[in-house]
Amino acid sequence: MTLTFELDPSVDPALRDGVLSLWADVTNAGGAVGFVPPVTPDVIRPALLKHLVSMAEGGTRLLVGRDADGDIAATAFFTFNTHPLMTHWVWVYTVMVHPRHQGKGYGRDLLAAVEHTARTAEGFEAIEAIRLTCRGGTGVDGFYAKAGYKEVGRVPDAIRVAPGDDRDDIIMLLPLL
Repeated sequence: MTLTFELDPSVDPALRDGVLSLWADVTNAGGAVGFVPPVTPDVIRPALLKHLVSMAEGGTRLLVGRDADGDIAATAFFTFNTHPLMTHWVWVYTVMVHPRHQGKGYGRDLLAAVEHTARTAEGFEAIEAIRLTCRGGTGVDGFYAKAGYKEVGRVPDAIRVAPGDDRDDIIMLLPLL
């Protein structure tokens, strides 16, 4: 079974609650998506609202992956650059697959859908690369490398998970040309 991907889904309470639930579940399972467990959807809500506002303003696009039951199982947010010298690449944030789907290849499917979107979707015509950051010490940089992303920068100890637990902020790039 594979995921069904949709770019720019309608934002309604079901979508909002589905993304919040996914984000909390991923975080609480140890996923490095901006928070440290334990969290509840209410803790994450302000971060999601920022994404939703940026979507309404046209600066962010959402890609969701739904499982066979129609539940939100994966997400990636594309954020366009506003700096005139950097409009040829996009950031990808909050790349997540629900923990119940780990090990099924859905992460690879999500990254393939992200790449396909950046190469073919309306509004992405000038995009030449995808950038993202990930938290060091999780091994996820190796996962991105297998999908073709290259490490292009690293800021040592930039992420403080807890007192005495600082991690590198790793910058990854996927050229599309």
